[in-house]
Amino acid sequence: MKNIKLMLIAAVLVLTAVACSNDDVDKGNSIFPTKTAEHQNDFDKWLYKNYTEPYNIRFNYKYVDQNSNLSYNVTPAELKRSIALAKIIKHVWLDAYTELMGPTFLKEHCFREFQLIGSAQYNGQGSITLGFAEGGVRVNLFQVNNLDFNNLYIEEHDPYNTSGVFDLNFSYFHTMHHEFAHILTQLKNYSTDFRTISQGKYHSSDWVNVSNLKSGAEGFVTGYASGEYNEDFAEVFACYVTDTDEMWQKRLAQAVTAAGGKEDGKNAILAKLSLIRSYLMDSWGVDIDKLRKIVLRRESEISSLDLETLN
Repeated sequence: MKNIKLMLIAAVLVLTAVACSNDDVDKGNSIFPTKTAEHQNDFDKWLYKNYTEPYNIRFNYKYVDQNSNLSYNVTPAELKRSIALAKIIKHVWLDAYTELMGPTFLKEHCFREFQLIGSAQYNGQGSITLGFAEGGVRVNLFQVNNLDFNNLYIEEHDPYNTSGVFDLNFSYFHTMHHEFAHILTQLKNYSTDFRTISQGKYHSSDWVNVSNLKSGAEGFVTGYASGEYNEDFAEVFACYVTDTDEMWQKRLAQAVTAAGGKEDGKNAILAKLSLIRSYLMDSWGVDIDKLRKIVLRRESEISSLDLETLN
């Protein structure tokens, strides 16, 4: 019995040594299969060529139950609209970072998986989930079946538009930039000076009651940004990158209006943006203003994209 125990201990030690020797992350190879299977359709092959091979990203357009919260009733994404969204995301989001930073930046640092959901995810009291990220690894995007090829809309004027129009920025791109900001700050810390700008003003337990129209008075670009400093950072980044200059200036003006003419909130937002600008350049070599110009230009080109042909 003693010999058996010793043999088991030795086996565990050998397995542990092998496991420890494999701890280094191989950034040069995909974590997903690198050969296309014979049963794949044309869209699968296009995704492999445009997502998996260059960026090491799995794009799930078919419903995967383990990627969803089973407490909600949601519907799968339609194939035609999944193809359209995949092409839009590539042009506006993936290719924007690649244009600025080169081909390896996203392959090394981007989330590894997209999950498309056809319907909205309805929460209590009529609210809906636009999208969410699972630990910086997977991003779920909802309402894919709402895409209308003839009426693709991206807000360019009013950041507080409540008309109910299906805005691609609001529904998709803002969320993706927000979640990518989290990935970057988890890999490299940003200055602790950021959290002191609005110290004592965060609404950790009641941020849901802070409206976007009033959040600027306290120095937050959105109500969600008032929850805590990490979300604040990601929201400033996402708003600035996806807002036109007209929209960004309206956010700043609204911060003054909501504060009864005082500019404390506006100045706080600008101070946060300044720290984000320095962090991105010093830590990643990312010029946020150049990125913004690229993103806005690519957004303006959506109407000219062929969203049906898999070329």
